[in-house]
Amino acid sequence: MTTICLVDTTFARVDMASHAVEVLRSLMPDARIVRRTVPGIKDIPVEMKRMIEEFGCEGGMTFGWVGPSLVDKIAYAVYSLALQLVQLEAGIHVIDVTVHEDEAETEDELYRIAVDRARKHAENLYYLLRQPERLAEMAGTGRRQGRPDVGPITV
Repeated sequence: MTTICLVDTTFARVDMASHAVEVLRSLMPDARIVRRTVPGIKDIPVEMKRMIEEFGCEGGMTFGWVGPSLVDKIAYAVYSLALQLVQLEAGIHVIDVTVHEDEAETEDELYRIAVDRARKHAENLYYLLRQPERLAEMAGTGRRQGRPDVGPITV
């Protein structure tokens, strides 16, 4: 049985993990999905590492939320590097689903971005784990998570 580990935060303003769980359960009904919640993004890497060790996860997803200040952006950069180290050390894919508050001008748009990004990245994790050849078929197609796809550039 495939085990997928999810870590989200109380800092986030949208429950993105629940949308990802819905997609993952529809695509991989046989998968075991384990979810934990931490206060903020700087707590995510260690929680993911602990879950990988405890549950033997084959893949993971993290759901971060970043405020608009410079301090928030620096914290995100540090978090992102730490999460990369967790992935490299564990040898598994952990897809980072992060929303930055300054990506949108309205809360409605921010909500739409968060939900779309979570759902599309859940599909990406499915492809990485079960149909990696499908991702090769989508190479260069301009897919986006959180926004509409832009399509390929053709000359």
